[in-house]
Amino acid sequence: HTYPVKFQAVSQLSVIGSPIGRCTIGPSKLEFKRNAVTEDYKITTQVLGLGISGKVMECYCKKTGEKCALKILYDCPKARREVELHWRVSGGPYIVHILSLYENMHQGKKCLLIIMECMEGGELFSHIQARGDQAFTEREAAEIMRDIGTAIEYLHHMDIAHRDVKPENLLYTTKETNCVLKLTDFGFAKETTLHNSLQTPCYTPYYVAPEVLGPEKYDKSCDMWSLGVIMYILLCGFPPFYSNTGQAISPGMKQRIRMGQYKFPNPEWAEVSEEAKQLINQLLKTDPNERMTIGHFMNHPWINQSMVVPPTPLHTSRVLTEDRELWDDVKEEMTSALATMRVDYDQVKIKDLDTSNNPLLNKRRNRPGAGQAEGEGGGGGGGGGGGGEGVVGAMVCNSQ
Repeated sequence: HTYPVKFQAVSQLSVIGSPIGRCTIGPSKLEFKRNAVTEDYKITTQVLGLGISGKVMECYCKKTGEKCALKILYDCPKARREVELHWRVSGGPYIVHILSLYENMHQGKKCLLIIMECMEGGELFSHIQARGDQAFTEREAAEIMRDIGTAIEYLHHMDIAHRDVKPENLLYTTKETNCVLKLTDFGFAKETTLHNSLQTPCYTPYYVAPEVLGPEKYDKSCDMWSLGVIMYILLCGFPPFYSNTGQAISPGMKQRIRMGQYKFPNPEWAEVSEEAKQLINQLLKTDPNERMTIGHFMNHPWINQSMVVPPTPLHTSRVLTEDRELWDDVKEEMTSALATMRVDYDQVKIKDLDTSNNPLLNKRRNRPGAGQAEGEGGGGGGGGGGGGEGVVGAMVCNSQ
């Protein structure tokens, strides 16, 4: 398929050859503009989102009137790394483009300002939820996974692991039918070269590979695990390894992730193809050495022949819509958790939500089987709706 991005249109990038047969982009020298960003852009009070390392504001280019997004980071080594890696891959397929970079002072502190294209279509699952009664099919899920996979393939070819691939970081360009899904937020991204092996567990529950939960080193296979979880949610509307206890990661859930214990419960999975289930199994392997690589993923028939995937109507929209009235509460709690939780190598601090008054959790607790002792049984797949954004306990790492 052809990419809906024009690589040559990105001024700071130059095209180089690619051994994988795709157009790989190499950036020129990263340079920050030193003039005040307000000379070039009108910044509004509209907050578009809260990333793991800074908030994103709406802004308009004074010269063209183009609506853009401004991400504000306090200058530090971690922020520099985020900017450098995002800049390096900015011209890649299905990756949010950086338009300009500024270095300004704000309240006596040096800040890095990233001007990006504005993703007005919203988050992945919100976009699906907004379809209402229009059926969401397995073929559409395959096409979405192909696009996400293309972005990950590009990153991995550049020896970069994103490490926080999750629905909140997958945004649509517009609300139109021809919109494009793109990956954003490189706050956890790191190079995967030998001298910089990934050893710091930074993650968000449900999208975290088993080895990240322990002391083992991890690499690009973290992103493959995330692809498996997102694919699972796309095909049914709820995540695998679901926990009814109200904790982000409880001992039982942690064990299920480590052991790769999940199910494909009916009725949501009754009509889903065996090819899709087998692909998920390859992505959710607990041993990263056995887990499918991005190359194998992109060459899988369910991905590279997505046009022949059966257009089977899925339960996803229905499951997501069931919790529509709870969506804002879930997002507010996630935003709070993302802003306050920290993870470092030696200790995982988890916000205990057992006493939370979150309506989504209360709804889950009151469902049949919710009182089952954590750690019993073999799988948490059938926990019910809410989609990826129903995950309340998200985590953030501020390690340098």
